[in-house]
Amino acid sequence: MYSKKVMQHFRNPKNMGEMKNADSFAQVGNVVCGDIMKLYLKIGKNQKGEEYIKDIKFQTLGCAAAIATTSALTQLAKGKTFKQALKIDRNTIAKYLGGLPPVKMHCSVLSCEALKKAIKKFKLSKRKKQV
Repeated sequence: MYSKKVMQHFRNPKNMGEMKNADSFAQVGNVVCGDIMKLYLKIGKNQKGEEYIKDIKFQTLGCAAAIATTSALTQLAKGKTFKQALKIDRNTIAKYLGGLPPVKMHCSVLSCEALKKAIKKFKLSKRKKQV
């Protein structure tokens, strides 16, 4: 049912855990399947002055696919500028993991929603500080 890479990310998730003093945090969930994903971001600036994801951590309560897709998302997003990170979509994650069963694609959608929400919250908090 699951690819070898999905099982690797499920059994040995990357970047899992809570992040103290995160620059942004987002939580998303799916009431139908019960998955809950928390995403923490630490933001830096690169040499061009662009904001990027310096560090990223997650906590996911859910099935193997939910944990694997969030782990994969952190691997794909870490070190990326916001512009690059926002291009990560469900298909990017599924391809990275060697495929997902169609009934589990919603997990990759949920992890992308968490990333978009965390970036949006960071941008909004930054604007409020400038006012």
